[in-house]
Amino acid sequence: MAKVESFELDHTKVKAPYVRLIKVEKGPSGDEISNFDLRLVQPNQNAIPTAGLHTIEHLLAGLLRDRMDGVIDCSPFGCRTGFHLITWGTPSTTEVAKALKSSLEQIANDIKWEDVPGTTIESCGNYKDHSLFSAKEWSKLIVSQGISDDPFVRNVVD
Repeated sequence: MAKVESFELDHTKVKAPYVRLIKVEKGPSGDEISNFDLRLVQPNQNAIPTAGLHTIEHLLAGLLRDRMDGVIDCSPFGCRTGFHLITWGTPSTTEVAKALKSSLEQIANDIKWEDVPGTTIESCGNYKDHSLFSAKEWSKLIVSQGISDDPFVRNVVD
């Protein structure tokens, strides 16, 4: 079986919340795709409940695109500690951390239920499993801790 970089990472050494560049892949035409680890909570010490994580996912899908060019996808980790962010090109971890921080601040402070996209039976595969309250509370907590652009150092970005 192929080795997966994320499974090789020593999860006991990282200091969440952080943004980490996992890998940059080049396509046959020279296009670059970057895969980032957006770790919101400390692995094996916390996990965001599914309803809150699901709502954060739906909101980050648009909010990160509003703040960055080239966002392809933002998908939650099964362990519920953060997200993969896939982008065209190679934005810096600092740029991604700033966009993530700004997005979480908007979730915490400005989002109302009617602002959450994809929460109907027609637009979501599990539309009953959302919690804006949880998304807001987790976003507040994560922002209060600061988001680092280095997974091993508390180098909080502004």
